[in-house]
Amino acid sequence: MSSNNISRMVVIGAGQMGRGIAQVAAAAGISVVLSDTNAALAEKAKGSIAAILAKQVEKGKMEASEREALLGRIEPAESGQGVASCDLAVEAATEHFDTKVAIFKSLDSALPPHAILASNTSSISITKLAAKTSRPDRVVGMHFMNPVPLMKLVEIVKGVQTSSDTYAATRALAERMGKTVITSNDAPGFLVNRVLIPMLCEACFALQEGVGSAADIDTGCKLGLNHPMGPLELADLIGLDTVLAIADVLYGEIGDPKYRAPTNLRNLVAAGWLGKKTGRGFYAYDDKGQKVAS
Repeated sequence: MSSNNISRMVVIGAGQMGRGIAQVAAAAGISVVLSDTNAALAEKAKGSIAAILAKQVEKGKMEASEREALLGRIEPAESGQGVASCDLAVEAATEHFDTKVAIFKSLDSALPPHAILASNTSSISITKLAAKTSRPDRVVGMHFMNPVPLMKLVEIVKGVQTSSDTYAATRALAERMGKTVITSNDAPGFLVNRVLIPMLCEACFALQEGVGSAADIDTGCKLGLNHPMGPLELADLIGLDTVLAIADVLYGEIGDPKYRAPTNLRNLVAAGWLGKKTGRGFYAYDDKGQKVAS
């Protein structure tokens, strides 16, 4: 299957990542079923996309007709609806193996035989997920970066079973969405998070040990290392629960203590302070996602 044969896809999970994937896919001319556990959540996610695109129209970055056409290609749905006619599914659920397996098994039974099963996982083994399906050769990792509409990278992850045709179609699809592709074999954390997570955890340890304030750590990395965002700000954007989940996978799979998660990160997650999406993490945020004095 080539990317040109992918005319309809389903995105499972209408959170920040899922709605971003739906937006870029619809912008590429693909019909998208945006699915969540209930239709109301999916409708809300489409409303968020509509609001973002309205701002682009106001700024002259998009024509109103383009916005309407893009939104017309996004179909909010409850889990399981509209899947049977899709050529590809992207799972963008929480970073939890059993949750992803349950979604994959459901999709495997509902999708047509030719369809590709992709996961947006940032750390979980594609090989293990593929082994739970009847189509392991058609399972692949399609790891988008956050925020999806702005970040140019897609990390494609090949499981042991992933066929060359599946890889080629997935790569072509990502490029059709305007993304630059890197390829990783199936290893814990793949490429991006293998490098990123130790840095985020080290920033947490520096804060925990009182080496510097959160603001000084982030400013140091932005101005001293030329990073566009500091590591603690980035952790808040990603979601501290996601950062912790990836760190635990890396530490559990590799066993190297450089991947161990610090106590302050665990405590924030335990408190429900998960970063921007909850209004508080290493920093506090207002309802527009802007940093405020804590």
